[in-house]
Amino acid sequence: MTALRDELETPAELRRLGSGWLAGVIGLALSLLGLGAVLCLKYPWLLTMEDARAHYPVHLIRYATLAVLAGGFALGLLSLALRGWKALGVVAVTAALAATLLGGAAADHADAPAGWRWSVGLDWFLLNLTFTGLLFIPLERLFGRRKDPLPTFRAEWREDLFYLLVSSLLVQALAFLSLSPVFWVRDHTGWTAFRSWVAAQPAVLQFLEIMFFTDLVQYWVHRAFHKFPRLWRFHAVHHSAETLDWLAGSRMHLCEVVALRGLTVVPMYLLGFGEGPLYAYLFFVYLSSTLIHSNLRADRAWLRTPFMLKFWAVWERILVTPRFHHWHHGRERAAIDKNFAVHFPVLDRLFGTHHLPAEAWPKSTGVGGSDQPPKTFTGQFAYPFRRARKA
Repeated sequence: MTALRDELETPAELRRLGSGWLAGVIGLALSLLGLGAVLCLKYPWLLTMEDARAHYPVHLIRYATLAVLAGGFALGLLSLALRGWKALGVVAVTAALAATLLGGAAADHADAPAGWRWSVGLDWFLLNLTFTGLLFIPLERLFGRRKDPLPTFRAEWREDLFYLLVSSLLVQALAFLSLSPVFWVRDHTGWTAFRSWVAAQPAVLQFLEIMFFTDLVQYWVHRAFHKFPRLWRFHAVHHSAETLDWLAGSRMHLCEVVALRGLTVVPMYLLGFGEGPLYAYLFFVYLSSTLIHSNLRADRAWLRTPFMLKFWAVWERILVTPRFHHWHHGRERAAIDKNFAVHFPVLDRLFGTHHLPAEAWPKSTGVGGSDQPPKTFTGQFAYPFRRARKA
Protein backbone atom coordinates (compact mmCIF):
# COMPACT_ATOMS: atom_id res chain seq x y z
CA MET A 1 0.00 0.00 0.00
CA THR A 2 2.91 2.34 0.70
CA ALA A 3 4.22 1.84 -2.83
CA LEU A 4 0.77 2.57 -4.27
CA ARG A 5 0.37 5.71 -2.13
CA ASP A 6 3.82 6.98 -3.12
CA GLU A 7 3.08 6.43 -6.79
CA LEU A 8 -0.28 8.19 -6.58
CA GLU A 9 1.50 11.15 -4.97
CA THR A 10 4.17 11.31 -7.69
CA PRO A 11 5.50 14.89 -8.11
CA ALA A 12 3.87 16.87 -10.93
CA GLU A 13 7.06 17.01 -13.01
CA LEU A 14 7.09 13.19 -13.23
CA ARG A 15 3.46 12.89 -14.41
CA ARG A 16 4.06 14.08 -17.95
CA LEU A 17 2.13 12.53 -20.84
CA GLY A 18 3.76 9.29 -21.89
CA SER A 19 4.94 8.44 -18.38
CA GLY A 20 2.04 6.04 -17.82
CA TRP A 21 1.02 7.78 -14.59
CA LEU A 22 -2.30 9.12 -15.85
CA ALA A 23 -3.16 5.80 -17.52
CA GLY A 24 -2.34 4.03 -14.26
CA VAL A 25 -4.45 6.37 -12.12
CA ILE A 26 -7.49 6.17 -14.41
CA GLY A 27 -7.04 2.42 -14.83
CA LEU A 28 -6.83 1.97 -11.05
CA ALA A 29 -9.97 4.06 -10.51
CA LEU A 30 -11.90 2.13 -13.16
CA SER A 31 -10.78 -1.28 -11.92
CA LEU A 32 -11.63 -0.53 -8.30
CA LEU A 33 -14.99 0.95 -9.36
CA GLY A 34 -15.68 -2.20 -11.40
CA LEU A 35 -14.66 -4.44 -8.51
CA GLY A 36 -16.99 -2.56 -6.18
CA ALA A 37 -19.83 -2.83 -8.70
CA VAL A 38 -19.29 -6.59 -9.03
CA LEU A 39 -19.39 -6.99 -5.25
CA CYS A 40 -22.65 -5.03 -5.16
CA LEU A 41 -24.11 -7.24 -7.92
CA LYS A 42 -23.03 -10.37 -6.07
CA TYR A 43 -24.01 -9.32 -2.53
CA PRO A 44 -26.78 -6.73 -2.89
CA TRP A 45 -28.37 -7.72 0.42
CA LEU A 46 -25.17 -6.69 2.23
CA LEU A 47 -23.60 -3.92 0.14
CA THR A 48 -26.49 -1.87 -1.28
CA MET A 49 -29.09 0.42 0.26
CA GLU A 50 -32.36 -1.42 0.74
CA ASP A 51 -34.51 1.50 -0.44
CA ALA A 52 -32.48 1.88 -3.65
CA ARG A 53 -32.24 -1.74 -4.81
CA ALA A 54 -35.58 -1.86 -6.59
CA HIS A 55 -34.77 1.28 -8.58
CA TYR A 56 -31.43 0.23 -10.07
CA PRO A 57 -31.43 -0.61 -13.84
CA VAL A 58 -29.41 -3.79 -13.27
CA HIS A 59 -29.01 -4.65 -16.98
CA LEU A 60 -27.50 -1.22 -17.69
CA ILE A 61 -25.26 -1.51 -14.63
CA ARG A 62 -23.94 -4.82 -15.97
CA TYR A 63 -23.04 -3.27 -19.35
CA ALA A 64 -21.39 -0.32 -17.59
CA THR A 65 -19.46 -2.65 -15.28
CA LEU A 66 -18.16 -4.63 -18.26
CA ALA A 67 -16.94 -1.44 -19.97
CA VAL A 68 -15.37 -0.12 -16.76
CA LEU A 69 -13.48 -3.37 -16.10
CA ALA A 70 -12.27 -3.60 -19.69
CA GLY A 71 -11.06 0.00 -19.57
CA GLY A 72 -9.36 -0.46 -16.21
CA PHE A 73 -7.57 -3.61 -17.37
CA ALA A 74 -6.42 -2.04 -20.66
CA LEU A 75 -5.16 1.16 -18.99
CA GLY A 76 -3.44 -0.90 -16.31
CA LEU A 77 -1.57 -2.83 -19.01
CA LEU A 78 -0.68 0.46 -20.74
CA SER A 79 0.70 1.84 -17.48
CA LEU A 80 2.78 -1.32 -16.99
CA ALA A 81 4.15 -1.00 -20.52
CA LEU A 82 5.11 2.66 -20.02
CA ARG A 83 6.25 2.62 -16.40
CA GLY A 84 7.51 -0.89 -15.88
CA TRP A 85 6.53 -3.07 -12.93
CA LYS A 86 4.93 -0.27 -10.86
CA ALA A 87 2.15 -0.41 -8.29
CA LEU A 88 -0.45 1.56 -10.27
CA GLY A 89 -0.52 -0.84 -13.20
CA VAL A 90 -0.20 -3.94 -11.03
CA VAL A 91 -3.09 -3.05 -8.73
CA ALA A 92 -5.27 -1.92 -11.66
CA VAL A 93 -4.78 -5.19 -13.53
CA THR A 94 -5.12 -7.29 -10.36
CA ALA A 95 -8.38 -5.59 -9.32
CA ALA A 96 -9.86 -6.09 -12.81
CA LEU A 97 -8.88 -9.77 -12.79
CA ALA A 98 -10.27 -10.26 -9.27
CA ALA A 99 -13.59 -8.73 -10.34
CA THR A 100 -13.68 -11.06 -13.36
CA LEU A 101 -13.01 -14.11 -11.19
CA LEU A 102 -15.93 -13.10 -8.98
CA GLY A 103 -18.19 -13.26 -12.03
CA GLY A 104 -17.56 -9.86 -13.59
CA ALA A 105 -20.53 -8.05 -15.07
CA ALA A 106 -22.46 -11.36 -15.20
CA ALA A 107 -22.08 -12.06 -11.47
CA ASP A 108 -25.14 -13.72 -9.96
CA HIS A 109 -26.31 -12.41 -6.63
CA ALA A 110 -25.90 -14.67 -3.63
CA ASP A 111 -28.88 -15.28 -1.37
CA ALA A 112 -29.01 -13.45 1.93
CA PRO A 113 -28.78 -15.49 5.13
CA ALA A 114 -32.12 -16.17 6.76
CA GLY A 115 -33.32 -13.27 8.85
CA TRP A 116 -30.67 -10.84 7.57
CA ARG A 117 -31.80 -7.30 8.38
CA TRP A 118 -29.00 -4.78 7.77
CA SER A 119 -26.73 -3.58 4.98
CA VAL A 120 -24.08 -0.96 4.22
CA GLY A 121 -24.03 1.60 1.43
CA LEU A 122 -21.10 0.57 -0.78
CA ASP A 123 -23.31 1.44 -3.75
CA TRP A 124 -23.77 4.98 -2.39
CA PHE A 125 -20.01 5.35 -1.91
CA LEU A 126 -19.32 4.32 -5.51
CA LEU A 127 -22.03 6.59 -6.92
CA ASN A 128 -21.08 9.51 -4.65
CA LEU A 129 -17.34 9.32 -5.37
CA THR A 130 -17.83 8.83 -9.12
CA PHE A 131 -20.31 11.67 -9.55
CA THR A 132 -18.53 14.28 -7.43
CA GLY A 133 -15.10 13.25 -8.68
CA LEU A 134 -16.06 13.47 -12.35
CA LEU A 135 -17.71 16.84 -11.72
CA PHE A 136 -15.27 18.62 -9.42
CA ILE A 137 -11.83 17.30 -10.37
CA PRO A 138 -12.02 18.81 -13.89
CA LEU A 139 -13.59 22.01 -12.51
CA GLU A 140 -10.75 22.43 -10.02
CA ARG A 141 -8.22 21.91 -12.81
CA LEU A 142 -9.88 24.68 -14.85
CA PHE A 143 -10.95 27.12 -12.14
CA GLY A 144 -8.61 26.33 -9.24
CA ARG A 145 -7.85 29.39 -7.17
CA ARG A 146 -4.14 28.70 -6.89
CA LYS A 147 -1.63 29.56 -9.61
CA ASP A 148 -0.21 26.04 -9.29
CA PRO A 149 -3.13 23.56 -9.48
CA LEU A 150 -3.75 21.72 -6.23
CA PRO A 151 -2.88 18.05 -6.81
CA THR A 152 -5.75 15.59 -6.63
CA PHE A 153 -3.69 13.45 -4.27
CA ARG A 154 -2.78 16.30 -1.92
CA ALA A 155 -1.86 16.02 1.74
CA GLU A 156 -4.39 14.03 3.82
CA TRP A 157 -6.43 12.93 0.80
CA ARG A 158 -6.54 9.37 2.15
CA GLU A 159 -8.07 10.49 5.45
CA ASP A 160 -10.79 12.50 3.70
CA LEU A 161 -11.51 9.64 1.30
CA PHE A 162 -11.87 7.32 4.29
CA TYR A 163 -14.36 9.75 5.86
CA LEU A 164 -16.37 9.63 2.64
CA LEU A 165 -16.23 5.83 2.69
CA VAL A 166 -17.37 5.51 6.31
CA SER A 167 -20.20 8.04 6.02
CA SER A 168 -21.37 6.36 2.79
CA LEU A 169 -21.28 2.85 4.24
CA LEU A 170 -23.24 4.05 7.27
CA VAL A 171 -25.62 6.24 5.27
CA GLN A 172 -28.75 4.34 6.31
CA ALA A 173 -27.80 4.21 10.00
CA LEU A 174 -26.92 7.91 10.01
CA ALA A 175 -30.19 8.76 8.27
CA PHE A 176 -32.17 6.72 10.80
CA LEU A 177 -30.47 8.38 13.77
CA SER A 178 -30.88 11.85 12.24
CA LEU A 179 -34.47 11.58 11.06
CA SER A 180 -36.16 9.43 13.72
CA PRO A 181 -36.66 12.26 16.25
CA VAL A 182 -38.16 14.72 13.77
CA PHE A 183 -40.40 11.99 12.28
CA TRP A 184 -41.66 11.15 15.76
CA VAL A 185 -42.44 14.82 16.44
CA ARG A 186 -44.12 15.20 13.05
CA ASP A 187 -46.30 12.13 13.59
CA HIS A 188 -47.34 13.28 17.07
CA THR A 189 -48.36 16.83 16.16
CA GLY A 190 -51.39 18.21 14.37
CA TRP A 191 -50.91 21.10 11.98
CA THR A 192 -52.72 19.17 9.25
CA ALA A 193 -54.32 22.22 7.64
CA PHE A 194 -51.12 24.26 7.90
CA ARG A 195 -48.99 21.49 6.35
CA SER A 196 -51.50 21.09 3.52
CA TRP A 197 -51.29 24.83 2.85
CA VAL A 198 -47.47 24.70 2.80
CA ALA A 199 -47.45 21.73 0.41
CA ALA A 200 -49.93 23.51 -1.92
CA GLN A 201 -47.52 26.41 -2.57
CA PRO A 202 -45.64 26.60 -5.88
CA ALA A 203 -42.68 24.21 -5.93
CA VAL A 204 -40.11 26.95 -6.51
CA LEU A 205 -41.40 28.93 -3.54
CA GLN A 206 -41.26 25.82 -1.34
CA PHE A 207 -37.69 25.18 -2.45
CA LEU A 208 -36.61 28.71 -1.50
CA GLU A 209 -38.42 28.46 1.84
CA ILE A 210 -36.67 25.18 2.61
CA MET A 211 -33.34 26.83 1.79
CA PHE A 212 -34.02 29.78 4.08
CA PHE A 213 -35.49 27.99 7.10
CA THR A 214 -32.94 25.19 6.94
CA ASP A 215 -30.09 27.68 6.72
CA LEU A 216 -31.52 29.68 9.62
CA VAL A 217 -31.55 26.60 11.86
CA GLN A 218 -28.18 25.46 10.55
CA TYR A 219 -26.66 28.89 11.23
CA TRP A 220 -27.41 28.72 14.96
CA VAL A 221 -26.49 25.05 15.29
CA HIS A 222 -23.23 25.73 13.48
CA ARG A 223 -22.57 28.75 15.68
CA ALA A 224 -23.20 26.66 18.80
CA PHE A 225 -20.56 24.16 17.67
CA HIS A 226 -18.10 27.07 17.63
CA LYS A 227 -19.33 28.69 20.85
CA PHE A 228 -19.32 25.80 23.33
CA PRO A 229 -15.96 24.09 23.93
CA ARG A 230 -17.33 20.54 24.19
CA LEU A 231 -19.23 20.92 20.92
CA TRP A 232 -16.23 22.62 19.30
CA ARG A 233 -14.09 19.52 19.84
CA PHE A 234 -16.45 17.60 17.55
CA HIS A 235 -16.51 20.40 14.97
CA ALA A 236 -12.74 20.90 15.18
CA VAL A 237 -12.36 17.60 13.34
CA HIS A 238 -14.03 19.20 10.31
CA HIS A 239 -11.87 22.32 10.62
CA SER A 240 -8.67 20.28 10.93
CA ALA A 241 -8.44 19.98 7.13
CA GLU A 242 -5.51 22.22 6.18
CA THR A 243 -6.24 21.97 2.47
CA LEU A 244 -9.76 22.58 1.17
CA ASP A 245 -11.03 20.95 -1.98
CA TRP A 246 -14.07 18.96 -3.15
CA LEU A 247 -13.16 16.02 -0.91
CA ALA A 248 -12.40 17.97 2.28
CA GLY A 249 -16.07 18.59 3.11
CA SER A 250 -16.54 14.88 3.85
CA ARG A 251 -14.35 15.19 6.97
CA MET A 252 -16.93 15.36 9.77
CA HIS A 253 -17.16 13.55 13.08
CA LEU A 254 -20.00 11.03 12.98
CA CYS A 255 -21.58 12.45 16.13
CA GLU A 256 -21.66 15.91 14.56
CA VAL A 257 -23.19 14.47 11.39
CA VAL A 258 -26.10 13.02 13.38
CA ALA A 259 -26.61 16.17 15.47
CA LEU A 260 -26.30 18.65 12.60
CA ARG A 261 -28.54 16.72 10.22
CA GLY A 262 -31.02 15.86 12.94
CA LEU A 263 -31.56 19.53 13.82
CA THR A 264 -31.37 21.12 10.38
CA VAL A 265 -33.99 18.79 8.89
CA VAL A 266 -36.60 19.99 11.40
CA PRO A 267 -38.14 22.70 9.16
CA MET A 268 -37.99 20.45 6.07
CA TYR A 269 -40.16 17.71 7.53
CA LEU A 270 -42.06 19.41 10.33
CA LEU A 271 -43.58 22.22 8.24
CA GLY A 272 -45.04 19.88 5.62
CA PHE A 273 -43.15 20.72 2.41
CA GLY A 274 -43.94 18.57 -0.62
CA GLU A 275 -41.73 15.66 -1.67
CA GLY A 276 -40.67 17.26 -4.96
CA PRO A 277 -39.17 20.46 -3.46
CA LEU A 278 -37.76 18.46 -0.55
CA TYR A 279 -35.87 15.99 -2.77
CA ALA A 280 -34.73 18.84 -5.02
CA TYR A 281 -33.29 20.60 -1.98
CA LEU A 282 -31.54 17.45 -0.73
CA PHE A 283 -29.79 17.12 -4.10
CA PHE A 284 -28.98 20.84 -4.10
CA VAL A 285 -27.45 20.80 -0.61
CA TYR A 286 -25.50 17.65 -1.51
CA LEU A 287 -23.86 19.54 -4.38
CA SER A 288 -23.51 22.89 -2.62
CA SER A 289 -21.79 21.39 0.43
CA THR A 290 -19.15 19.94 -1.88
CA LEU A 291 -18.93 23.15 -3.90
CA ILE A 292 -18.31 25.55 -1.00
CA HIS A 293 -15.36 23.47 0.22
CA SER A 294 -13.90 23.11 -3.27
CA ASN A 295 -10.77 24.78 -4.57
CA LEU A 296 -12.70 26.93 -7.04
CA ARG A 297 -12.82 30.57 -7.95
CA ALA A 298 -14.97 31.93 -10.76
CA ASP A 299 -13.07 35.21 -11.12
CA ARG A 300 -9.95 33.85 -12.78
CA ALA A 301 -7.97 36.31 -14.90
CA TRP A 302 -9.49 35.15 -18.17
CA LEU A 303 -13.00 35.81 -16.76
CA ARG A 304 -12.29 39.27 -15.35
CA THR A 305 -14.47 41.25 -17.73
CA PRO A 306 -16.41 44.19 -16.23
CA PHE A 307 -19.68 42.31 -16.60
CA MET A 308 -18.39 39.11 -14.94
CA LEU A 309 -16.78 41.01 -12.08
CA LYS A 310 -20.02 42.87 -11.37
CA PHE A 311 -22.06 39.68 -11.72
CA TRP A 312 -19.80 37.81 -9.31
CA ALA A 313 -19.87 40.65 -6.76
CA VAL A 314 -23.68 40.50 -6.73
CA TRP A 315 -23.65 36.69 -6.60
CA GLU A 316 -21.38 36.69 -3.52
CA ARG A 317 -23.85 38.92 -1.69
CA ILE A 318 -26.76 36.57 -2.42
CA LEU A 319 -25.38 33.04 -2.10
CA VAL A 320 -22.50 31.41 -0.26
CA THR A 321 -19.47 30.77 -2.50
CA PRO A 322 -16.24 28.83 -1.96
CA ARG A 323 -14.39 32.06 -1.06
CA PHE A 324 -17.00 32.89 1.62
CA HIS A 325 -16.75 29.45 3.20
CA HIS A 326 -12.97 29.27 2.92
CA TRP A 327 -12.88 32.36 5.14
CA HIS A 328 -14.95 30.40 7.67
CA HIS A 329 -12.09 27.86 7.73
CA GLY A 330 -9.39 30.56 7.76
CA ARG A 331 -6.85 30.75 10.57
CA GLU A 332 -6.49 34.55 10.47
CA ARG A 333 -7.74 36.24 13.62
CA ALA A 334 -10.32 38.25 11.64
CA ALA A 335 -11.82 35.02 10.27
CA ILE A 336 -12.40 33.27 13.60
CA ASP A 337 -16.09 32.51 14.24
CA LYS A 338 -17.27 34.13 11.01
CA ASN A 339 -19.41 33.07 8.02
CA PHE A 340 -21.64 30.40 9.55
CA ALA A 341 -24.29 30.36 6.79
CA VAL A 342 -24.17 27.71 4.09
CA HIS A 343 -26.69 29.28 1.69
CA PHE A 344 -27.41 32.94 2.43
CA PRO A 345 -24.64 35.34 3.57
CA VAL A 346 -27.37 37.78 4.66
CA LEU A 347 -27.76 35.72 7.85
CA ASP A 348 -24.18 36.53 8.82
CA ARG A 349 -24.78 40.18 7.98
CA LEU A 350 -27.88 40.24 10.19
CA PHE A 351 -26.16 38.59 13.15
CA GLY A 352 -22.78 40.32 12.90
CA THR A 353 -20.61 37.41 11.79
CA HIS A 354 -19.93 38.35 8.16
CA HIS A 355 -16.33 38.56 6.90
CA LEU A 356 -15.48 38.72 3.20
CA PRO A 357 -12.59 41.06 2.26
CA ALA A 358 -12.73 42.16 -1.37
CA GLU A 359 -11.15 39.55 -3.65
CA ALA A 360 -8.98 38.17 -0.80
CA TRP A 361 -8.69 34.55 0.31
CA PRO A 362 -7.43 33.27 3.68
CA LYS A 363 -3.70 32.59 3.73
CA SER A 364 -4.17 29.29 5.57
CA THR A 365 -6.94 27.02 6.83
CA GLY A 366 -7.13 24.56 9.69
CA VAL A 367 -7.20 24.59 13.48
CA GLY A 368 -4.78 26.87 15.30
CA GLY A 369 -3.36 26.47 18.79
CA SER A 370 -1.61 23.59 20.51
CA ASP A 371 -4.64 21.34 21.12
CA GLN A 372 -5.20 20.15 17.56
CA PRO A 373 -7.05 17.01 16.44
CA PRO A 374 -4.80 14.07 15.49
CA LYS A 375 -4.18 13.24 11.85
CA THR A 376 -5.71 9.75 11.81
CA PHE A 377 -9.39 8.82 11.57
CA THR A 378 -9.39 6.84 14.82
CA GLY A 379 -7.53 9.62 16.63
CA GLN A 380 -9.99 12.21 15.36
CA PHE A 381 -12.95 10.06 16.35
CA ALA A 382 -11.64 9.79 19.92
CA TYR A 383 -10.47 13.42 20.12
CA PRO A 384 -13.78 15.01 21.34
CA PHE A 385 -14.01 12.50 24.20
CA ARG A 386 -10.55 13.27 25.58
CA ARG A 387 -9.82 15.96 28.10
CA ALA A 388 -8.78 19.18 26.38
CA ARG A 389 -5.20 20.33 26.84
CA LYS A 390 -4.63 23.66 28.49
CA ALA A 391 -3.57 26.32 26.00
